[in-house]
Amino acid sequence: MSRTSQAAPADLSHGDAPTRMHAITPETTQIVDMVLEYARRRMLGDDTPLDKPMTPAELRRLAGGSITADGLGARRALALFENVLAPSCITTEHARYLSFIPSAPSKAATAFDLIVSATAVYGGSWLEGSGAVFAENEVLAWLASEFGLPPTAGGVFVQGGTNGNLSALVAAREHADRRRRGEGRERPERWVVVCSAEAHSSIASAGRVMDVEVVAVPVAEDGMLRGAEVAAALREHGDAVIAVVATAGSTNFGIVDDIASIAALKDEYEFWLHIDGAYGLAAALAPRARQRFAGIERADSLIVDPHKWLFTPFDSCALLYRDPAHGREAHTQHAEYLDALTGSLDFNPSDYAVQLTRRARGLPLWFSLATFGIEAYRDAIDASLVLTERIAAEITERPELELVRPPQLSVVVFERRGWEASDYARWSDRLLDDQVAFVVPSSHRGRTNARFAIVNPRTSFDDLVSILDTMR
Repeated sequence: MSRTSQAAPADLSHGDAPTRMHAITPETTQIVDMVLEYARRRMLGDDTPLDKPMTPAELRRLAGGSITADGLGARRALALFENVLAPSCITTEHARYLSFIPSAPSKAATAFDLIVSATAVYGGSWLEGSGAVFAENEVLAWLASEFGLPPTAGGVFVQGGTNGNLSALVAAREHADRRRRGEGRERPERWVVVCSAEAHSSIASAGRVMDVEVVAVPVAEDGMLRGAEVAAALREHGDAVIAVVATAGSTNFGIVDDIASIAALKDEYEFWLHIDGAYGLAAALAPRARQRFAGIERADSLIVDPHKWLFTPFDSCALLYRDPAHGREAHTQHAEYLDALTGSLDFNPSDYAVQLTRRARGLPLWFSLATFGIEAYRDAIDASLVLTERIAAEITERPELELVRPPQLSVVVFERRGWEASDYARWSDRLLDDQVAFVVPSSHRGRTNARFAIVNPRTSFDDLVSILDTMR
């Protein structure tokens, strides 16, 4: 019986044939063209509104039932996103988005983010993504140099500051544990992490995940944690302390702890110094703010989020270790299918944080830096610092307004005299409803206030003044 004459017809829906989703057809060509055209319009448009959230009922009515057996087709699906879903998401790169910590990615970084997906780059190992890992490490080496860390420092880009802080503190605990075992000493009943009472909430979250005690040290009226207060905590908790966390730009106020006096304690006490600079450490790149960060060169680990003040799309956090070996010892995962990676001497980013699979999320920053150069970044950060000083001075000149604290970096917190929480809420809602600005109320020590977080170089003095005028 002839092998060729008796062969069954090829089944094009199974086996070797690509599925409809993966075949290169006129349909997929059209899909790619439509998506790229939408992305181009969105990236280059200068009139994108702030937009605002819809209720669940509205979204169910307008966008419910979009997942069907046979699909809507790309044109209808994209139209649904463009006309319903996207307008129900606030535009974080808008010049008058001033809440939380905004994002203001450069157009180069945003555009290159498409390439990261289009090239299907895997950023977890050198074996699979050596070019991407090399480029990311170029950025990490530059950051380490800017912050005064030794040339041997290194790390990885992770999802965000919460992941970065957790990963660093896990490495600190592993390092303390190894040191204890090497000295023949038992572990304490519970490890301790010391931080400011105004430290980011992710530190307390990391403590819960790790089952360690987080000691939040009270700070003075200016919000800065200083060495004297940390020393008292170190004396009280002894060598149960695995790490001290200093904040380089608190989220609520932009306060930088007295890192130099905290770092000086390393001469007397043995602890891991971690710097949480997710928002504010980028300001160290600007000469006018660099002196505020004295002492960061003694950090054992630090983080800074490029998606905040380094003009990169969500989501990206640079985690740096003074000695990357400590990160690798804490985070390398071992499994039979990973033998090809763990058995080599290659630099694998997945060895340095709480993750395995990872997007090469440092590439958009690499491309933007390579395109525009370091000085463009210094200038953009400096512009935010100058604008902050100007609007803080304007606030002090208005009798109805009062600064809660003088700004250190680019966060301005102020009160409207005579207003209660409900007044701030109505004001904030009206600003968004009228598409004037996105400024949500904040609070400090039980008092409601207003807050500008200024990181977008497109935000102008006139933008901020026009918002202040609505509070009269």
